Amino acid sequence: MTDAAELVSLDEDSYYQDPRGFFARLRESRPVAPVRMPAYGRAWVVTRYEDVRAVLTDPRMAKDVHRWPGGGRSRPSEATGVYAHMLHADPPEHTRLRRLVQKPFASRRAGLRPLTEAIAGGLLDEMARRGEDVVDLLGQYARPLPITVICELLGVPVADREWVRATVYAYDESTEQARVERELAAYLTELIAAKRAEPADDLVSELVIANDIAEAEKLTGNELVSTAFLLVMAGFDTTVNLIASGTLALLTHPGEMARLRQDPALLPAAVEELLRFTSPVNHANDRFTTEDVPIGDVVIPAGEWVIPAVASADWDPARFPDPDRLDLGRDTSGHVAFGHGVHHCLGAPLARMEAEVALGALLARFPRISLAVPSSELRWRPVSVMNGLDALPIRVG
Repeated sequence: MTDAAELVSLDEDSYYQDPRGFFARLRESRPVAPVRMPAYGRAWVVTRYEDVRAVLTDPRMAKDVHRWPGGGRSRPSEATGVYAHMLHADPPEHTRLRRLVQKPFASRRAGLRPLTEAIAGGLLDEMARRGEDVVDLLGQYARPLPITVICELLGVPVADREWVRATVYAYDESTEQARVERELAAYLTELIAAKRAEPADDLVSELVIANDIAEAEKLTGNELVSTAFLLVMAGFDTTVNLIASGTLALLTHPGEMARLRQDPALLPAAVEELLRFTSPVNHANDRFTTEDVPIGDVVIPAGEWVIPAVASADWDPARFPDPDRLDLGRDTSGHVAFGHGVHHCLGAPLARMEAEVALGALLARFPRISLAVPSSELRWRPVSVMNGLDALPIRVG
C-alpha cells in the first residue's frame, strides 16, 4: 500500500491551470501514480499513451460498480435516477444499451449539419448586431451552440431550452450536481411521456416508439431517462471545450490559423489536431480493477479506482513527436480524445461536425479576431475531468 503522504493531488490549482505540465511530470517520473481525487479519495492515474490505451480496453477495468470485488457498491446517480446508461455499464449490458441507442442516434445525427450551420450563423449574427469590440466567445458562442444542437436533436421544446441550458451549466458546481441530476431526470421523464402521447420528428420520440413496439430487447423506463440524460450531458461540455480551446489554440498559433484560412478544406484534419492538442477532457471516466492488474512496473490491486489520462496520452512524445507543437497537418491517427475501445464516444462524429462548423463559420465571419487579454490571464475551470476555459474574451473587429 502506498502511504497517503506520497499521493499526488488532482485537486489543486497547478493541475487545473497546467494539466500539460502536470501530466508531463508524471509521465516522466511516475507514469502509474496513486493520487488524491475529490469525492474518491485514492485513485490511480495512468499517463503514458500505450498504458492508457491498454486500460481503456482491459476487461479487468470495469465500470459497473455492482461488480466491485468483495461486494457491490453504488453511485450517487442511482439515487437521482440517471444511473442506468451505457457509461456505467460493462459488456454484455453495455453492448445491449449501446446497440439500442446507436442506430437512431446515428440516423438523426447525419442530418444535423445544415441545422448546426444555421445555429452558428444566428449566434454570429447576434454577436455582430451587438457591435461590441470584445465578446466572451465561450458565453456567446461555444456554449450556446452545442446545447442548442442537442436540444434540437432530442426534441426539447423551444420554451424549455433556456431552463435546460441554465440547469446543465450549473453541473460544474459539485454542490449542484445532485440537484441537476434530480431536476433533469424529472424533466426528461415528463418529456418522454409527452413524446409517447404525441410523437414528433426527434430522437426521444424515435427511441420511445422503437421501445414501445420492441418485442425483445428494449430500454427500461429508467434506461430511457438515463440515456437521454447522458446524451444531454455528454453532448455538451466536451464540444464546448473543443470549440473554445480550439479557437484559443488557433489565436495563439497565428501561422496555423492563417494556414486554415487559406485552405478551409483542412478543417476536418484541423479538428483532429485540435482534439489532440487541446484535449477537451483531462481524463476518461473512472474504472476500477476487478483483480490485481499490472501496468508497466506497477501492480494496481483489486478494488481500486483507475483514471486513464487521455489528455496525457495525446501529449505523450513517445506517440506524437513534439506534442506541444500545433500542426494542423500532423498524423493524428490513434489519438484518444474520444476514448478507445467499447466506450469510444458515441457522439464523436457529432462533436467533430459541430467543431468544423463552429470554427469555419467563426473564421469566415470575423477575419481579424484576436485575444482581448494575454493568454496568461485566462483561467481554466476547476473540474478534474474537464479541460475547459472559464471565459474566452476576444476582439472581433
